[in-house]
Amino acid sequence: MPRLVVRSFSISLDGYGAGVDQSLENPLGVDGKTLHTWAFATQTFHKMFGQDGGLTGIDEQFAAAGFDNLGAWILGRNMFGPIRGPWPDHEWKGWWGEEPPYHVPVFVLTHHARPPLEMKGGTIFHFITGGIEEALQSAKAAAGGKDVRLGGGVSSIRQYLQKQLIDELHVAQSPVLLGKGENLFEGLDLPTLGYCCTETVRGENATHLIIKKTSAS
Repeated sequence: MPRLVVRSFSISLDGYGAGVDQSLENPLGVDGKTLHTWAFATQTFHKMFGQDGGLTGIDEQFAAAGFDNLGAWILGRNMFGPIRGPWPDHEWKGWWGEEPPYHVPVFVLTHHARPPLEMKGGTIFHFITGGIEEALQSAKAAAGGKDVRLGGGVSSIRQYLQKQLIDELHVAQSPVLLGKGENLFEGLDLPTLGYCCTETVRGENATHLIIKKTSAS
């Protein structure tokens, strides 16, 4: 049965999963890129960006595992691009160029309809206007029995947590302080929602936390 999972989601020591003021120049918000230093150093991410080399230790193990057994993705609107409000046209096709790294159907949460967008390498973006549960239902149907990965951003993960729809989260805590931005867990009572931390692993450049849904409130 497909699970909804979060993989390799980076947060700061003070809990922020993105910086402020996302823009074309700062896709992850101001200083948000520093959260992902651990990932960019791995062999998996080097390969993703067409580079050789990369670290092969614990951080790499978690980065690689994040792509195992995936049949579909869900992304928040801001993970697809910096455009707000109605689509002015269909020119924007994501941050990743002509061949995004997903290679499976991707369901983008939005309030504004847009036709599906087929890209090289098997990625098809579907734009879902009916909310998080419609997106999850569509993604699970498309996943062919494999897991669905929720890529973020922070607001989308928080919404799915509040509805107790996430089965497992891998959070990579980077040794940086942002001070401001979007805080992943602020105001969420995870134990009451049925979640607990089941594993903590120290990597080369991040601490990896596995949080699982163990019960329903």
